[in-house]
Amino acid sequence: MYRNHVMICGGTGCTSSGSDRIAAAFERELERHGLDSEVKVVRTGCFGLCALGPIVVIYPEGSFYSRVKEEHVEWIVTEHLLKGRPVRSLLFDETVDGERIKSLDQTGFYKKQKRVALRNCGVINPENIEEYIAFDGYAALGKALTEMTPDDVIQTVLDSGLRGRGGGGFPTGRKWQLACADRGKVKKFVCCNADEGDPGAFMDRSVLEGDPHAVIEAMAIAGYAIGADKGYVYVRAEYPIAVKRLQIAINQARDYGLLGEDIFGSGFNFDIEIKLGAGAFVCGEETALMTSIEGNRGEPRPRPPFPAKKGLFGRPTILNNVETYANIPQIILNGAEWFRSMGTENSPGTKVFALGGKIHNTGLVEVPMGTTLREIVEEIGGGIPDGKKFKAAQTGGPSGGCIPAELIDTPIDYDSLSKIGSMMGSGGLIVMDEDTCMVDIAKFFLEFTVDESCGKCTPCRVGTKRLLELLEKITSGNGTMRDLERIEELAEFVKNNSLCGLGQTAPNPVLSTLKYFREEYLAHIQDKRCPAGVCKALLVYKIDPDKCRGCTLCARNCPADAIMGSVRNPHSIDTNKCVKCGACMDTCRFGAISKG
Repeated sequence: MYRNHVMICGGTGCTSSGSDRIAAAFERELERHGLDSEVKVVRTGCFGLCALGPIVVIYPEGSFYSRVKEEHVEWIVTEHLLKGRPVRSLLFDETVDGERIKSLDQTGFYKKQKRVALRNCGVINPENIEEYIAFDGYAALGKALTEMTPDDVIQTVLDSGLRGRGGGGFPTGRKWQLACADRGKVKKFVCCNADEGDPGAFMDRSVLEGDPHAVIEAMAIAGYAIGADKGYVYVRAEYPIAVKRLQIAINQARDYGLLGEDIFGSGFNFDIEIKLGAGAFVCGEETALMTSIEGNRGEPRPRPPFPAKKGLFGRPTILNNVETYANIPQIILNGAEWFRSMGTENSPGTKVFALGGKIHNTGLVEVPMGTTLREIVEEIGGGIPDGKKFKAAQTGGPSGGCIPAELIDTPIDYDSLSKIGSMMGSGGLIVMDEDTCMVDIAKFFLEFTVDESCGKCTPCRVGTKRLLELLEKITSGNGTMRDLERIEELAEFVKNNSLCGLGQTAPNPVLSTLKYFREEYLAHIQDKRCPAGVCKALLVYKIDPDKCRGCTLCARNCPADAIMGSVRNPHSIDTNKCVKCGACMDTCRFGAISKG
């Protein structure tokens, strides 16, 4: 027995900030002080509050140390673990309340969260199957195989109302139901989509890094439900920590008889194989993913037939994403009504979001469906830095839309987002402030889509490229009112005629910004001005003569010799020479230079 556990975030974010070195430093210091038999160091998955990494949490008291550095380790060991005095100056400030140290669930970031898919992330060692078992791991698989029929399992998932967490929100139980015919007579497959490619999204990666056994257990349950004996996890190779831990978990599950033949003595056989993707965004589309697993170029197939009837290798196949599977064991253990007690009527349960952009508390959050955007941004996210105003939030990545400030009280669920022209997607949530140009944002997402289009169908291959050209024309100051009409016409054509979801949803960021921020498009076209001061071609730098002290610093740093003036006299900028690099504004000590 250990008197203390030092839990160190081993997710990708904290690892890139040096958490492995911090863990090694703790192990050295504990050994040096003779505490290695009393205190255990555990490398966990993501705690969620990525903005404060590297993170160290010490139990049993739950002291939350943030932005830990190697030089802090000796101090924490000698003061906290040896003398019993937490180092208050290194604790997350929201947990320090006078003499009292609050628990994490009392902080703004955590108190409104409800962790289901992330329940074990930051809690267990993801490379130790026994820790997963200690938290009811594989109990759901045991219950399904020994107490439930395959149809019982499917009915429970149907009754729960669980919808796919990777895109459009198709009912998970319905998908399983479509694939369950001819159990034992037809070869079938269970696939997991871990090819997370949305800009700013890292939900699935974090689950695989922090709780890989939950996905393995859920896939085995799905295999039992539909009559499949083989599963594939398709994960992008850019996730090395997730791939490593998933393979360790698969090997451990086999060693414990939880994968392989005759699981729980039930006669049910099931095994899982990892397939690495090369980073093509289109392979997040289910038929393209299956085509890639088969060893071919990842391109989508026409539907119907749908994968539930003819999927991987032409066999009935179900495909769900990582977060969807992470909910399954808890639904089987706790029942459909328990799951429905969270969220909304048509969107039960919780949703994990990767919260990023212009927000204080970047990281992973899991909240009940129906939580408002305001609660996520202002309470969980801690608001916008530097006193800036909230302008919009992008949900659903390149497939989603922008939610303007006037709709900040919108409940976040499938139906509410669809009504306002956005979508849930996999769960990326990027916050934007008043300094964001919405035309530039639409262009950014469209650039991504153009780059990631597989090129198989003309509407997507050519249509998205033409849309991007029109946006580039507008941001360069050459746009016309007719271009806005062309954008809307072309966007609708691409949506209605593309082969797969990538092309069908690619115009969404453009259409939503046009709908809610049309005045910004008009400013770019009619006034040849970018209101946010982002689009370089439309910028004009000016020097305020009342503020300029004539120090010449701006002139000396101008690479184009565009600034004129003598010492101690106001300077001016030759706009014909100015290359709009911003060097003058960066070096001015008196705030005399502005752009607009």
